[in-house]
Amino acid sequence: MKRFFGGLFGALLTALGGCGVVSDRHVPDTTPPPISAAAVRDAVPAADPILRRGNTSPYTVNGQTYRVMDTAAGYVEEGVASWYGLKFHGRPTATGERFSVYQATAAHRSLPLPTYARVTNLANGRQIVVKVNDRGPFHADRILDLSYGAAIKLGFADQGTARVRVEAIEVAGVDDRRAVAQGRYRQLQLGAFSARSAAQDLAERVRPVVGVPVEVTTVDTAHGQLHRLRAGPFASESALRAAQGALQQAGLPEGQALP
Repeated sequence: MKRFFGGLFGALLTALGGCGVVSDRHVPDTTPPPISAAAVRDAVPAADPILRRGNTSPYTVNGQTYRVMDTAAGYVEEGVASWYGLKFHGRPTATGERFSVYQATAAHRSLPLPTYARVTNLANGRQIVVKVNDRGPFHADRILDLSYGAAIKLGFADQGTARVRVEAIEVAGVDDRRAVAQGRYRQLQLGAFSARSAAQDLAERVRPVVGVPVEVTTVDTAHGQLHRLRAGPFASESALRAAQGALQQAGLPEGQALP
């Protein structure tokens, strides 16, 4: 697959939140070193942070306008998939993650990013779960662009394309993405603690009040580990504000709104 970078597409890349533009064929001399299908691991679905980057809608490529779907829930489509390889290894995808030819990832024109999907090669029944974190392929005859590793797993790396079924996997805590792209807040950060037990204790008190997922995540900082307590995502900004009011009435931290 070829992607086109440089000054000509600078404005376009900005509009798409940093994603590349993909063409319709992989380039043989960029084929990565071989890897066995058994070595390619499925992506693990998770309620990843919902960011504005990569979800700008509408956006235009080569004169064609595309719109990002509000949600991936219920998405099923059959069509032709292709793959892209070594020349893009290490480059940023539309979400800002670095592309790896061996990870189970994919590009799609309109699914909200990130979306997890099960891809089935209709010719041989092989399946893989991928994380859709990039935009493309921008050709009417293709519905999905897969990493080289995913193509190996599905058994079509040598052929270059295959007819596939793509089925979105629903993940708890992930819903409408359009609100994020429009700048609405979706999460509350309720604190950061040096002791994980303190974060967990507050989480137990917050959970019945807000009625959305409440998670404790650990991050490494220059001063040691911090355990962040976050609630969300919320279905709308008004729902988030209502939760803040309920927390305040309960004598709990109302938190800081995050996109």
